[in-house]
Amino acid sequence: MNNIFEKITSLAKRRGFIYPGSEIYGGLAGTWDYGPLGVELKRNIKEQFWNTMVYARDDVVGVDAAILMNPKVWEASGHLKAFSDPLVECKSCHKRFRLDEIGLEAKGCPECSGEFTKPKAFNLMMETHLGAVEGEKQKTYLRGEITQGAHVNFKNILASNRVKIPFGVAQIGKAFRNEITPGNFTFRSREFEQMELQFYIKPDKKEAERQMKYWKEERLKWYVSLGISKKNLRFREHESEERAHYAREAWDVEYQVSDQEWKELEGIHNRGDWDLRRHSEFSGEDLSYFDEEANERYIPWVIETSGGVDRAVIFFLMDAYEEEKLKGNDERIILKLHPKLAPYKVAVFPLLANKPELVKLARKIYEDLRKEFTAVWDDRGNIGKRYYSQDEIGTPYCITVDFDSLEKKDVTVRDRDSMKQKRIEISKLGSYLHGKIL
Repeated sequence: MNNIFEKITSLAKRRGFIYPGSEIYGGLAGTWDYGPLGVELKRNIKEQFWNTMVYARDDVVGVDAAILMNPKVWEASGHLKAFSDPLVECKSCHKRFRLDEIGLEAKGCPECSGEFTKPKAFNLMMETHLGAVEGEKQKTYLRGEITQGAHVNFKNILASNRVKIPFGVAQIGKAFRNEITPGNFTFRSREFEQMELQFYIKPDKKEAERQMKYWKEERLKWYVSLGISKKNLRFREHESEERAHYAREAWDVEYQVSDQEWKELEGIHNRGDWDLRRHSEFSGEDLSYFDEEANERYIPWVIETSGGVDRAVIFFLMDAYEEEKLKGNDERIILKLHPKLAPYKVAVFPLLANKPELVKLARKIYEDLRKEFTAVWDDRGNIGKRYYSQDEIGTPYCITVDFDSLEKKDVTVRDRDSMKQKRIEISKLGSYLHGKIL
């Protein structure tokens, strides 16, 4: 495992971001539970996605489709035949590996140097069964992607909303894949969350090229605006043989996890008319669009942006993670998370926990601030340790109530990144933090 993955995995469990799933029972490979801090970070990422992709635009609406769908959906989408990874098995230890992870020219198993079998297709769809009576249950699938929930509702959206092409449908939700080799923390999991946009356009090559260029730039800009260093991001175009069965063109936004390694963060695809055309054929419903301005009817093409929420959590943590040496032998771990993403925006401390007058004023400030911001109270140990504890979980600002606060009605506000401190009047705290955080 890459060293940064190890550090983030350790930090995530230690500070309550992410825990191994079902850990007290020995765990379940490829599953993870989000702790008190992780659920806040994840929620903030999804909120920023929705703010940017839906609320800030006039040409996008949202849906939240069901996880369970009629199995014909997956037949029409091509997932039952084409949604697979090449798999090889070691003849000695019988462990299975994804071919893309060990290389096409691999001669021996990484575990025992045994000989591999010939590659076989391994379908990633996760089966389940509906019904109460054994033998009469209907086989269906936990969705392998959230995409189809938008396409099967295309006709409903047209009928119930005043949308005109070009327009998009955004969605955030859980998906499931029967991964052969889950690993690298939450990067490759069997249960994960996606944030997507399906943007419907006129079936025209030049328009598709224009929209692809636009959405590539928009999605890169979104990650940078929330704190990921631009130098750690790049685009990589898929070769024809690696493109998904639905894609006419496919690009990944990749994040640099080491000098030699880049990992996929988000995909931007030209899906053409694959989805609506196939669902029209298999369902018998007319999923075409009548363009009043052009006075013509057509099946729209789709430009898709598809990002993993869990992967975004990892890479935001990685990019924010720093180990900083201070004067003397001191050092601190700091998460320089963007304030919009930080689990807690502000922490409030009384300088001393055994002085009732300090505690009373600090609690009043804390209760007032938490009406507007996610805030945390901390009165444990000395003030220096409290600061470093908040640095490690990414809290941008710490407020300390001291004896001067009782007389001057002000407090010390400490900045996480610079560690600089500033006295701010209590009556102006809210407006000061608004300008820094929101």
